[in-house]
Amino acid sequence: MDFAFAGFDWDEGNRDKCQMHGVALAAIESLFYGSLAVFPDLVHSRVEERFKAVGWTAEGRGVLIVFTMRKKASGIFIRPVSARYMHRKEVAYYEKETATPAKR
Repeated sequence: MDFAFAGFDWDEGNRDKCQMHGVALAAIESLFYGSLAVFPDLVHSRVEERFKAVGWTAEGRGVLIVFTMRKKASGIFIRPVSARYMHRKEVAYYEKETATPAKR
Protein backbone atom coordinates (compact mmCIF):
# COMPACT_ATOMS: atom_id res chain seq x y z
CA MET A 1 0.00 0.00 0.00
CA ASP A 2 1.15 3.52 -0.64
CA PHE A 3 0.38 5.10 2.71
CA ALA A 4 2.00 5.03 6.11
CA PHE A 5 0.24 3.24 8.93
CA ALA A 6 1.23 2.66 12.53
CA GLY A 7 0.21 -0.98 12.78
CA PHE A 8 -2.75 -3.30 13.02
CA ASP A 9 -5.83 -3.19 15.24
CA TRP A 10 -6.47 -6.76 16.46
CA ASP A 11 -8.85 -7.95 19.18
CA GLU A 12 -11.17 -10.90 19.78
CA GLY A 13 -13.75 -9.34 17.47
CA ASN A 14 -11.70 -9.51 14.31
CA ARG A 15 -8.92 -12.00 15.11
CA ASP A 16 -11.18 -15.08 15.12
CA LYS A 17 -13.17 -13.96 12.10
CA CYS A 18 -10.04 -13.44 10.03
CA GLN A 19 -8.60 -16.81 11.00
CA MET A 20 -11.81 -18.80 10.46
CA HIS A 21 -10.91 -19.34 6.78
CA GLY A 22 -7.38 -20.51 7.50
CA VAL A 23 -5.45 -17.33 6.75
CA ALA A 24 -2.84 -16.70 9.46
CA LEU A 25 -2.65 -13.26 11.06
CA ALA A 26 1.01 -12.97 10.06
CA ALA A 27 0.07 -13.68 6.42
CA ILE A 28 -2.65 -11.01 6.52
CA GLU A 29 -0.25 -8.44 7.94
CA SER A 30 2.50 -9.30 5.46
CA LEU A 31 0.18 -8.60 2.53
CA PHE A 32 -0.08 -4.94 3.55
CA TYR A 33 3.69 -4.55 3.19
CA GLY A 34 3.60 -5.88 -0.37
CA SER A 35 1.61 -5.08 -3.47
CA LEU A 36 -2.14 -4.94 -2.91
CA ALA A 37 -5.02 -4.01 -5.18
CA VAL A 38 -7.40 -1.97 -3.02
CA PHE A 39 -11.02 -1.17 -3.85
CA PRO A 40 -13.70 0.69 -1.88
CA ASP A 41 -16.35 -1.55 -0.33
CA LEU A 42 -19.31 0.78 -0.81
CA VAL A 43 -21.93 -1.81 0.11
CA HIS A 44 -20.56 -2.29 3.63
CA SER A 45 -19.35 1.27 4.33
CA ARG A 46 -22.36 2.45 6.31
CA VAL A 47 -20.76 3.12 9.70
CA GLU A 48 -17.14 3.50 8.64
CA GLU A 49 -15.32 3.42 5.32
CA ARG A 50 -14.37 -0.11 4.31
CA PHE A 51 -12.10 -1.47 1.64
CA LYS A 52 -11.47 -4.76 -0.13
CA ALA A 53 -7.92 -5.76 -0.96
CA VAL A 54 -6.51 -8.54 -3.09
CA GLY A 55 -2.98 -9.74 -2.50
CA TRP A 56 -0.79 -12.79 -2.89
CA THR A 57 0.96 -14.76 -0.18
CA ALA A 58 4.60 -15.80 -0.48
CA GLU A 59 3.24 -19.21 -1.54
CA GLY A 60 1.29 -17.61 -4.40
CA ARG A 61 -2.22 -17.96 -2.96
CA GLY A 62 -4.66 -15.14 -3.59
CA VAL A 63 -6.19 -13.57 -0.48
CA LEU A 64 -9.21 -11.30 -0.24
CA ILE A 65 -9.16 -9.00 2.78
CA VAL A 66 -11.91 -6.66 3.96
CA PHE A 67 -10.54 -3.92 6.20
CA THR A 68 -11.06 -0.45 7.59
CA MET A 69 -8.64 2.14 8.90
CA ARG A 70 -8.93 3.57 12.39
CA LYS A 71 -7.29 6.76 13.52
CA LYS A 72 -5.86 6.68 17.04
CA ALA A 73 -3.59 9.06 18.93
CA SER A 74 -0.49 7.17 17.77
CA GLY A 75 -1.47 7.05 14.09
CA ILE A 76 -3.60 5.21 11.58
CA PHE A 77 -4.17 1.51 12.19
CA ILE A 78 -5.42 -1.10 9.74
CA ARG A 79 -8.26 -3.16 11.16
CA PRO A 80 -8.83 -6.32 9.13
CA VAL A 81 -12.50 -7.32 9.27
CA SER A 82 -12.39 -10.54 7.28
CA ALA A 83 -9.85 -12.52 5.25
CA ARG A 84 -10.06 -15.62 3.12
CA TYR A 85 -8.26 -17.35 0.31
CA MET A 86 -9.68 -16.52 -3.11
CA HIS A 87 -11.50 -19.16 -5.14
CA ARG A 88 -10.18 -20.14 -8.58
CA LYS A 89 -12.97 -18.21 -10.32
CA GLU A 90 -12.09 -15.08 -8.36
CA VAL A 91 -8.41 -15.40 -9.27
CA ALA A 92 -9.35 -15.83 -12.95
CA TYR A 93 -11.68 -12.81 -12.79
CA TYR A 94 -9.00 -10.67 -11.15
CA GLU A 95 -6.42 -11.70 -13.75
CA LYS A 96 -8.85 -10.95 -16.59
CA GLU A 97 -9.89 -7.54 -15.23
CA THR A 98 -6.40 -6.35 -14.37
CA ALA A 99 -4.41 -8.25 -17.01
CA THR A 100 -2.10 -9.20 -14.15
CA PRO A 101 -1.28 -12.89 -13.81
CA ALA A 102 -1.42 -14.31 -10.31
CA LYS A 103 1.89 -14.92 -8.55
CA ARG A 104 2.15 -18.68 -8.24
